[in-house]
Amino acid sequence: MSPSSETARNGQRLVIVESPAKAKTIKGYLGPGYIVEASVGHIRDLPGTAAEVPDKYTGEVRRLGVDVDHDFAPIYVVNADKKSQVTKLKSLLAESDELYLATDEDREGEAIAWHLQQVLKPKVPVHRMVFHEITKAAIQEAVANPRELNQRLVDAQETRRILDRLYGYEVSPVLWKKVMPKLSAGRVQSVATRLVVERERERIAFRTASYWDLTATFATGRSAADAANPENFGARLATVDGRRIASGRDFGSDGQIKSANTLHLDEQAARALAAALEQTAFSVRSVESKPYRRSPYAPFRTTTLQQEASRKLGFGAKRTMQVAQKLYENGFITYMRTDSTTLSDTAIAAARAQVTQLYGADYLPDAPRTYASKVKNAQEAHEAIRPSGDRFRTPAETGLSSDEFRLYELIWMRTVASQMKDAVGQSVTVKVGGASADGRDVEFSASGKIITFHGFLKAYVEGADDPNAELDDRERRLPQVTQGDPLSAEALNPEGHSTKPPARYTEASLVKELEDREIGRPSTYASIIDTIINRKYVFKKGTALVPSFLSFAVVNLLEKHFGRLVDYDFTARMEDDLDRIAAGEAKSVPWLKRFYFGVGEGEGHVVGGAAEAGNGDGDHLGGLKELVTDLGAIDAREISSFKISDDITLRVGRYGPYVEKASQVEGEPGQRADIPDELPPDELTVELAEELLAKPSGDFELGTDPVSGNPVVAKSGRYGPYVTEILPEGTPKTGKNAVKPRTASLFKTMSLDTITLEEALKLLSIPRVVGTDPEGQEIAAYNGKFGPYLKRGTDSRSLTSEEQILTITLDEALAIYAQPKLRGRAAAAPPLKELGTDPVSERPVVVKDGRFGPYVTDGETNATLRKDDEVETITPERGYELLAEKRARGPVKKVAKKAPAKKAATTKTAAKKTTTAKKATAKKTVATKTATATKTAAKKVAAKKTGSSDEG
Repeated sequence: MSPSSETARNGQRLVIVESPAKAKTIKGYLGPGYIVEASVGHIRDLPGTAAEVPDKYTGEVRRLGVDVDHDFAPIYVVNADKKSQVTKLKSLLAESDELYLATDEDREGEAIAWHLQQVLKPKVPVHRMVFHEITKAAIQEAVANPRELNQRLVDAQETRRILDRLYGYEVSPVLWKKVMPKLSAGRVQSVATRLVVERERERIAFRTASYWDLTATFATGRSAADAANPENFGARLATVDGRRIASGRDFGSDGQIKSANTLHLDEQAARALAAALEQTAFSVRSVESKPYRRSPYAPFRTTTLQQEASRKLGFGAKRTMQVAQKLYENGFITYMRTDSTTLSDTAIAAARAQVTQLYGADYLPDAPRTYASKVKNAQEAHEAIRPSGDRFRTPAETGLSSDEFRLYELIWMRTVASQMKDAVGQSVTVKVGGASADGRDVEFSASGKIITFHGFLKAYVEGADDPNAELDDRERRLPQVTQGDPLSAEALNPEGHSTKPPARYTEASLVKELEDREIGRPSTYASIIDTIINRKYVFKKGTALVPSFLSFAVVNLLEKHFGRLVDYDFTARMEDDLDRIAAGEAKSVPWLKRFYFGVGEGEGHVVGGAAEAGNGDGDHLGGLKELVTDLGAIDAREISSFKISDDITLRVGRYGPYVEKASQVEGEPGQRADIPDELPPDELTVELAEELLAKPSGDFELGTDPVSGNPVVAKSGRYGPYVTEILPEGTPKTGKNAVKPRTASLFKTMSLDTITLEEALKLLSIPRVVGTDPEGQEIAAYNGKFGPYLKRGTDSRSLTSEEQILTITLDEALAIYAQPKLRGRAAAAPPLKELGTDPVSERPVVVKDGRFGPYVTDGETNATLRKDDEVETITPERGYELLAEKRARGPVKKVAKKAPAKKAATTKTAAKKTTTAKKATAKKTVATKTATATKTAAKKVAAKKTGSSDEG
């Protein structure tokens, strides 16, 4: 029976989902009699600030939002921005006869459904409606077969939420006190940050080794019959007198060879050997052929989709999940947060039908393929990520475009390929030997692969994190030779190589590492990576994740004083404990007591489990509360100091990292120099540190301002060189009468070495009044964030150089204002760099210089370069990625201005007075550069105390 016919007899039903897009799609499948409304995510949560906590709670409960002394009871509050939506839902529920909670079928979705039930307090029957794809059949099936709320899932999610709140709100303040304000710690984010920092430490400790070998091109002496039987082939030197030639894997991170049994050739030895082999007669010593077989890859789960989207499409984890969410909500794919690789019988039938239709019966295996999940505690109730429905739409049939089309195509290809036959072929290894002129026996090796039946590779080939890795569909054909065949060497080339430090993590490889170590939940990895980037612990250089110096200090503190909390095995065991709670094998409250207070071994405790939190040296196995209470042993300066050399130290200060060189004279301050914000830590060598310290550090006294009598100095700041005045002692710096010294950045054409007092005084006079136009309006020249400009009232015009600020005359300014305003479109400048053709828009992509800095454009979409992108080094792939991210965000929504209601004539008079007052204030501001400090921003900053982090 259809939902609409049932409703006709049973009254109105309210269905609540998370998002408006999901609501819109589902409403179309349910028809009349159903109201489908969105909660717009979580409606209730732990309080974000103490101000949100009800007045009856005080002390630690108010600070944490959790009553740790009464069974860790959480204090839930309705989010301020959701109160109107809750009112709307209550109103709709009052008119309904049944309530269906149709949030996602996972722990978080179950928790949202529970919170909705608790807040709405329905007096009508409540049903839990679950589905993993949004199709008409799936939605109607879900309505017809609802279930009850799964309280175990709710409890497990609540335990995670409380745990993450305690971790974040207790450990983050330690970072504020000992490293820097506004930092955050988190159960998974801190471990993820540690992984990135440890990789950078490996790169810093790495010592490059050089080694040489030989490559040869051998000819068979016969003409090639066809492409399948070439006349020559390449091979690489494998052994000399039975000793294997050293390659990159034979060297340790210290640059030393690991085994004495391998032969390490240097350049001289390699060239001498090549010369000794010039007259050698070579022959085939062996031909070894083995069958090659490759089975299809499993359908996508959350993490493998993120990894492949990164490799093939250049998507970050967050962007992948955003696009996948849209595809799911609009009914194109199944639920995208899943650990499962299972396909339903319906999906298998759809995939097999498409294999036959697109590739023929020869590519279809006799029996359906099944895939077992490799993820521990996977939520097998979900399917793998696949196209929705009982018949898969080909990408061309979807009507999708841009990112959504590309991601759907990836999912579709992977799903269809998972039900195809294996790829089969032959792999061949040929050994070629000979004797050198000085009597040494040498052997070269060549490997080939021939695919005789491509099978699933016709549909899909998995990418690789290593750009030099050979993909599964790559063939290498060798000539058909047999043992004893004579060969001649057409070329013998000595080749030099250097070992490389371990590659930095990319988003894809970090996701894989976290999953392999069983840290956290795969569905949260995208948000975790986004968090550590937003917190400035990590920044991106191309696709690589680079740790900041700040993250070194944070990880250093956590390792030394909260070692267990960032221990990889400990964090994985914690995840196991949480899964045991979800399975009903352990109780939440006893486990939380062990973790927080470190006392008692009540129900739910596992020996060696996550509740044993302490420092890394094993001397203390106490609770989290005790760890964060005794902070006396933490030396803030030591935590944030790292030796570069005997006399140079890197320090992470409250205003950023800097290098410091001790003074040769006892008691005198040493040299200091700021470190560029985005310098990768492994590039801070002793030589670079010396170079930074040798640069002028500023504080050059230029002289005295003849008008004010204040000294004028030039300084080097974090944002570049600048000049400022030194105010007399006793000048109020805070309060209503505070005075702020005049400060101005140096022009790009100026330097600290050459600036004079006269130039400094001119800079301090900016903004400079140019004059007054015939209507009496003042024109002034400014140096703004985006360059020099003129301002007359609200009308601003760009200047072509900073020097014009000081030299432009009134006549020249009036001439500029006489020209029509170009609205930011001056004569088109030539592009700074050409990148190629965008794979989505198929238009040429170039880098241009705009008012807000360099940007990439394909003529339709513009995307500003990020702080870690440089015009000189940006790659075409990075340019395409920036454009794709901009398209995914969509156009900026313009808020329509409401027309003001007509009021009495007195209002109009008041408005005129206000305008006049504004003009007068503007004139006064330009004519006399104020020294009064603006206090509003400072108040806002003080009021907004941030830093703690909760994780899902």
